[in-house]
Amino acid sequence: MSALAIIGGSGFNKLETLEIVRREVVHTPYGEPSAPITHGVFRGQDVVFLPRHGTAHTIPPHKVNYRANMWALKHIGVKHVIGVAAVGGIGPDMAPGVIAIPDQIIDYTYGRDHTYFENDLSHVTHIDFTEPYTDSLRERLIVAAHASQVAIVPHGVYGATQGPRLETAMEINRLDRDGCTLVGMTGMPETALARELGLDYACCAVVANWAAGRGDGPITMAEIEKYIGQGMSRVVCLIAALVGII
Repeated sequence: MSALAIIGGSGFNKLETLEIVRREVVHTPYGEPSAPITHGVFRGQDVVFLPRHGTAHTIPPHKVNYRANMWALKHIGVKHVIGVAAVGGIGPDMAPGVIAIPDQIIDYTYGRDHTYFENDLSHVTHIDFTEPYTDSLRERLIVAAHASQVAIVPHGVYGATQGPRLETAMEINRLDRDGCTLVGMTGMPETALARELGLDYACCAVVANWAAGRGDGPITMAEIEKYIGQGMSRVVCLIAALVGII
């Protein structure tokens, strides 16, 4: 059983060169995950893969069943999770094409099932979320980036917004004032649910575009797809180095 799972985001709905061994349908108390879990071998190591938005990328960010996804990974024995995400760049060092390993997150989402601790409780549970990402797993990602000669920004504050629309320029200004350097739509509650389940979790964020008001003119899908394609190919190299370390 693989201890490492990769959750693929926009532009990363399959792990290239993954030798697929089998696909597993996991039923959970929280409904169905985004897709069957793919078990495979990647660069000689066992890895499991789950596309966050579904196999055909049809599930929008606010409709992803984050609880089912994370519970399913825990249920099959996963210990470490890397969440790959396409994001917008807010900070000056977060230009399109950059790969960032964020160390903090601010949640602006609403109406999402964001916890396992809500029904039939014997006591109220509060998790420590001071450092939302697992430091040891972040460090392994950073080491893997150096080993694979993939340039990264080893920090960042991920602002998680509701979607599926992109943000207004003034909303991005607000996020900037709050300290966000990246903006995306899937960072929460995925990160917090991993902590509730005791899973090591880190995010590998690919900057696909300047956030609203930070670039020249409107944001286009052609621009996003261009930088996602460039970034995700480097993410594969990074993950290849990571699986050897883990």
